[in-house]
Amino acid sequence: MRADGHAPGQPDEQDAGELLRRCAQDVLDVAEGIGAVSARTGAALLDPRLAGPAHRRPHTALAARWALLRALTGGRGLGRPAVPLPKGPAAPLPTGPTAPLPTGPTAPLPKDPARLPGRAGLPAWVAVTALRLRAAAVLAGHPEFARDPGMRRLADALATDRDPAAVRSLRALFRDPGAQRALSGLTPLMAELAAVRRLLEGSGRPDGAGWALAPGPPDGQPAGGPLPPAEAGDGGEAAAEAADLTERERQDIATEGSFLGFLRNIRALSADGRILVQNVRGPDGVVRYVLQVPGASPGRPRDDGPRDFADAWHDLFAADSPHTRSIRLALADYGIPRGADLALIGHGEGGTALLNLARDPDFCRAYRVTHVVTVGSPAAVRRTADPRTWVAAITDQHDMVPDPGGRHAGPASDPHPNRYELHYPGPDGPYPLRHTVRDYIEHLRSVVPQAREIVDDALTPYRGPVVRTRAYRLRDRAHPPEGHPFLTLPTASVPTAAGPVDVPVRYYDSSAAHLCYLVDAEAAQGLLPAGARTAPSRLGGRALAVLSLYEHRCSTIGPYTEVALTVPVADLWRPRPYDIAADLLRRADLRRTGRHVLSLAVSSEEARCVAREIWGQPATLGSAVADLMDHRLRFAAMESGLVVSGRLGPGVRCPEADWVLYGRRDESTVRTLVRAHGASRLHAGARVRLRLDTAAAEPMAGQLRRLGIDAARPLFVLHNPRFTAHRSAGAVLPH
Repeated sequence: MRADGHAPGQPDEQDAGELLRRCAQDVLDVAEGIGAVSARTGAALLDPRLAGPAHRRPHTALAARWALLRALTGGRGLGRPAVPLPKGPAAPLPTGPTAPLPTGPTAPLPKDPARLPGRAGLPAWVAVTALRLRAAAVLAGHPEFARDPGMRRLADALATDRDPAAVRSLRALFRDPGAQRALSGLTPLMAELAAVRRLLEGSGRPDGAGWALAPGPPDGQPAGGPLPPAEAGDGGEAAAEAADLTERERQDIATEGSFLGFLRNIRALSADGRILVQNVRGPDGVVRYVLQVPGASPGRPRDDGPRDFADAWHDLFAADSPHTRSIRLALADYGIPRGADLALIGHGEGGTALLNLARDPDFCRAYRVTHVVTVGSPAAVRRTADPRTWVAAITDQHDMVPDPGGRHAGPASDPHPNRYELHYPGPDGPYPLRHTVRDYIEHLRSVVPQAREIVDDALTPYRGPVVRTRAYRLRDRAHPPEGHPFLTLPTASVPTAAGPVDVPVRYYDSSAAHLCYLVDAEAAQGLLPAGARTAPSRLGGRALAVLSLYEHRCSTIGPYTEVALTVPVADLWRPRPYDIAADLLRRADLRRTGRHVLSLAVSSEEARCVAREIWGQPATLGSAVADLMDHRLRFAAMESGLVVSGRLGPGVRCPEADWVLYGRRDESTVRTLVRAHGASRLHAGARVRLRLDTAAAEPMAGQLRRLGIDAARPLFVLHNPRFTAHRSAGAVLPH
């Protein structure tokens, strides 16, 4: 036996993951090669130069074209669909062995023969196999990704028995905006997703998204040329707008230049992706400039900015992209003099954009980039335009964004004098928790303080008082705001224990299932707060209880799951029988009835603080696995010991119901308005079952048992596989 407990020759999880990654890369290389062959075959089939031999030797020429057509479209060939041959007489061929093929609107040969219409065929089928291997490699080392909504959506698309069906599922997945938001957390699969998407689109050109993600040559080796610019129409129109800081943010922004101070600034502005530019007067009295750029926050939409997921596969990693162009516009508006000293500090994807700027000769001619410091970003394997630029890259081994392949970089055999790279073993934990700038700040204070000292020493010219500060919001004018027009509404910042939160809270991509039960009215009354003057809305001698299951994949307080037990209650001042049925016909803001939240469990600390402090709901923290998008429901709350499963039968379409939720804060009742937009269906609940463990956690388990729900089937289920919503701030009622 080995010292680690494995038998000789038996690979551990890390070795198995590395083996799967190598196999996936080999298979993906094969897919790329097949794609190139497919493109050349299609180009040869449409080449007008074959028209001449066809007239002189029709038998041989037709046989050659037929062979090309079979190789391109046959079931045992490349698998592409038949491509209609160009009509009309062939254009005259240019003379000379190297003369270019004719192009233009009347030329029979397409300008880009690689972009022939139709399916991607065999290259995409092989790429699906590579993606399956790569997903298995990620799960081998990080099983927590199995609970990620994006991984589940991808696994469903890859789980079909036939490769053509998997290709069709992937096509639908990439075209679905909601799915793209769910996939945005799959950083470890970014390169493979990009390459597969390129093959699905039938592009064999070496300048697509996947090629933009390929690492460049290390320092000291000849570079293969700059990255290609973003294609027209891919990136949109970049813009940068000055944004005022709130009073709370002004207090959090550092007034002295330091490494941790710059990272705290990034943390303060990372909620909405703003960048910060500061003037710092150094110890020598010279004023220098510092640019600080955050990375993307998990679960927060960015489709109105230049870092939206649909374009990030190409633009974020290209030297010329809407992201980098927006940063240039912000610096120009700030008024940095030409040739001034500039330090670039970035986190995650923001650090990647700054490294791209440091490689741009035009940018380095405009400003003297003295330092580039990144945390949680890929190492700077490409050379900077100015060889004097000092570059530092600090990454946690458990952070999968800097090293999605899982191959942690060791110490360089020939270290560069202007490079500092640290790949340290931080505390173990799942992604994306180990990618936040908050964790990196804590690690630099307690785990790797020597790294903080080294970077601070290098940033000595920027260690001084801050003279001027200005924030900028980056925009992409080609995209409307996410959720427009339903979710474009005025917001206000409310302080909580987890930090400031914008209300209304917006939910951009969610699923829900509401299980409705008939329960004893007296039992429901006994669970309501004694001093709240609330009474269950009665339906004859019975009351209604609702167990609501939510999967919030993208919201302004991050992705999380939620399970809530509520009881519909009557008008607090004038209760009447059956009033809830009549009240549903009114607008939500005019309703007097609502649902009182008896218990609530959420899977994130930020959501728990918002529920308790803003909505007055008794929220507890607990993880859950949710799959509510299909007709087969699956929801398992770990700590609560609650499992809901079953297949929904036929349903009828019904309008999305807005809700009024009641909670308690201290001795007051809090009323919260929830507006939703989506397509709900009403199903009979006979096939859906609720199970409770014997050691299920209180208070929800006890309340379910007192209501008799643990042994009953729901009367009906209101299911909404995808919807958007916003929840207002809770209004305290005057009693």
